[in-house]
Order: sequence, then structure tokens, then C-alpha cells
Amino acid sequence: MSAGAESVRSGRIASLDLIRGAVMVLMALDHVRVYSGLPAGGPTPGIFFTRWVTNFCAPAFIFFAGTSAFLYGRKRPGLSRFLVIRGAWLVFLELTVIRIGWTFNLDFSQYLLAGVIWAIGWCMILLAGLVKLPVRMVGVIGLLIVAGHNLIDPSFWEAATAAREGGLAWLWTILYFGFWTGPIPLGAGGPEFHVLYSIVPWVGVMAAGYAFGAIMVMEPSRRNRHCLQIGLSAAALFLVLRGWNLYGDPFAWTQAVHPSNGRPPMPALLAFLNTNKYPASLLFLLMTLGPTIALIPLLERARGPVAGWLTTFGRVPMFFYLLHIPLIHALAVLVAVVRSPADIAWLFTNHPMANPEAPAGYAWSLGLLYLWWGVAVGLLYRPCRWFADLKARSRAAWLSYL
Repeated sequence: MSAGAESVRSGRIASLDLIRGAVMVLMALDHVRVYSGLPAGGPTPGIFFTRWVTNFCAPAFIFFAGTSAFLYGRKRPGLSRFLVIRGAWLVFLELTVIRIGWTFNLDFSQYLLAGVIWAIGWCMILLAGLVKLPVRMVGVIGLLIVAGHNLIDPSFWEAATAAREGGLAWLWTILYFGFWTGPIPLGAGGPEFHVLYSIVPWVGVMAAGYAFGAIMVMEPSRRNRHCLQIGLSAAALFLVLRGWNLYGDPFAWTQAVHPSNGRPPMPALLAFLNTNKYPASLLFLLMTLGPTIALIPLLERARGPVAGWLTTFGRVPMFFYLLHIPLIHALAVLVAVVRSPADIAWLFTNHPMANPEAPAGYAWSLGLLYLWWGVAVGLLYRPCRWFADLKARSRAAWLSYL
């Protein structure tokens, strides 16, 4: 029996498992790129689209985490308690196990990373309070956060940037700005705290995903109709708002095509798709979540080996995540042993944020990047299949936290 058929038999929603599996596989591609030494988003179209396609990962991961919370609450009592405990557990994993996987060092006094798992954890803790409200209201709050946070105009951005240099810079960054490095308030000599994903707008994305769960439990024809309407409308809204630079992103795409700051011009298509991720703009989220939601009706009918393979990963996304970073990191060390032994030390530094520049001559080719991505994903299949089967057989409560 295929993994997709098993999902149907167990009452799981097959398309959600398939989407989560695809997200995990694409996420692995971006994380191989991190250790390849290739830059994010440029300068060639090949590197740009290698990064761009992975932009679909975080929005889908966080949005459908909200949907999964809704589905969990329909089957079991105590949703708020579960979200608080699981959220705190994810924050702990981000600052310990995942941080070690990224760096392969134990120098916690110098470096901490707040990545996507950190953001999911805190968003779950905040969602634990929101779920006490009616589902429709949770959805409205989520959409208001997603759609409204870009009302911050450029003058406010300048003022807020200056404010980040004050004593509460760390809090302001955690809540909104992200992609920032600074000391956390632990006194002199505290570690540098690298915030990659801020709380806003991701808590809005998760809240909207929670409300979307009410659509996913509708009968199939009605669910598919709503998914197409929502997904295609979001994609169309992205094209209109982005095309005319009306609203939803702090940077107009035409500025990159005709730069006034001395930077080289970017091709129009690449500039158009290069929306702001840190923090995620409305246009970034429309561009990524719109097509993802529109694909759900098609994925409901997906069958065959590839669908079953992706579904296996989608049934255990957190388990996949915890395994894939140290595996990719170890494979990068193996490549360095063969290609450039003198550069191995770089792979044991505070990577990927504190020491992003690879040594001269280290960078991989795109072909090598894709080859090792395939190797990593292939090696992850059997452990994930084993853990998915374990979760299906066992009723142990601790398994729900992985």
C-alpha cells in the first residue's frame, strides 16, 4: 500500500502530507545551498531560482502548522496546553539541538540562532491564546496581521531602525524586523543572537492557517472550490499589487531594475519575484501561499511513487527537519575533505549567519549542489519511513511533539 493510501485510510488529509513533504524536500535544497558557499538569490538566474523556489517552504510550513493545530483540536481536548508545550519545546530545540546541527560546535557563549523553528514555537504559544476565540475571528486577526503590517511606511522604517540601536533593540527585532545580529540582554559577554525569523507577520500566517483548517474539513468538492478561489485570488492580487507597486512590499521591483545606488541592474523578471522575506511582506506571502493553496485540489488526486515518497516525509516533518541539517552539514564536510581540505574549519564555525562568507575558491557548482541534495534526501527516506510507521502504530503521547 502506498504512503498516500495509508494517509487516506488513517483519516489524514493526503494533500497536506504531500505539501509538507514537498516543502521539506525543497527546504533541504536551500540548506545544501547554505553549505555550498553559493549566495542567496544571485547573481545568475540559476542560483536565483534555486533560492527562489525554496521561498515557498517557510510560508507553507507555518501556515499548515496552523491548519494541523485546528485538526488536532478537533480530535483531542486541551489544544491550548498542547500548543504551549510544543511551542516551548520547539524554541528549546532551536537554541540547542538545531544550533549544534548548524554549527558543529558547542560554543554557545558566542552564537545563538532564531530560525524558522524558533518562530513556529513562539507562534504556537501565541496561537494557544487565540484558539479560545471563534475560528472565524482567529482567521480575521491573522489576515489583518498579514495584510496590515506593511502599512509601516518608509519614514517609520527609518525611525524604527534607529530605535533598534536602543536598549530594547533585541525585543523590537524579535517581534518584527528579524534578520539582525545583536546581543541578547544577559549582561556583558552574552552571546550574539541572530534573529532570522521575527514573530510578525508569521503569527498572522499561522492564525490564518488555523482558520483555513475549517475549509480543509469540508466535503471534497466544496473544499476544492474554496482552495481554488483563495489560491488563485491571492496569486492575482500579487500580480496586481506587485505589477503597479501599489502596496505590500517595502521595495518597488522597478528600483532593482533601474537602481540609483550604483548597484548593477537586475533583470525585470528576477526583480519582480524578489519580494521581501525578512520580515515576510504581504507580497512575499501572496506569491508563495497563493499557488500552494491553489494546488491542493490537484494534489488530492496525486498517486504514484513520487507522491508516496513525498507523503512519507510530510507525515513526519519535524523528524525530517531535525535529521536533515546535521546530515547536510556532515555531507558538506565530506565534500570539503575531497575538494578543499584547507576549508574544513569554515564548516565548524558559527554557520550560517555569523560567518556567511565562504573561503575563496570554496563555492560549489550548481550541479554539485543538486547532486548532494539528491543524496541527502535519498538518505533521509528510510529513517523517515520508519518513524512514520512508528507514529502510525503507537499511541505514545510524546510522539506528537516530533
